[in-house]
Amino acid sequence: MDVAAGGGEAGRRLLLEGEPVFTAYVVVGVAAIVAHAGIAVADLLRARFVLANSAEVGVPASWLPWLAGLKAAGAAGLLAGLLGAGPLGTAAAAGLVLFFAGALAAHVRARVFHNIAFPLGYLALNTAALVLGVAA
Repeated sequence: MDVAAGGGEAGRRLLLEGEPVFTAYVVVGVAAIVAHAGIAVADLLRARFVLANSAEVGVPASWLPWLAGLKAAGAAGLLAGLLGAGPLGTAAAAGLVLFFAGALAAHVRARVFHNIAFPLGYLALNTAALVLGVAA
């Protein structure tokens, strides 16, 4: 079988283990850390777009510091995962997947679709971090 083309068990290992997957994990992980740190700061500063979005989907402004804390904790967990605490990084990625699945549900429940790309993007980013973290 042609291993380079991904045939057979050896081909699957080549695609799921090793340097390319680890490199992808680092790139996606760093992107997720930066994204979550940035939105956590925006939440804490009560940026205009954050307040508007929260009001549209029915999230009280009083929740913003708590939500910012969850996002910051997720970013810290992802960083810990990149620095060698793999299970913590996996747990953080899983928690962020659940968090943004909830954000997506809040948008759908409130029928706010004009900016649904943002929770979808965060959900996709966190899902990629979770999958790559497990595979790396």
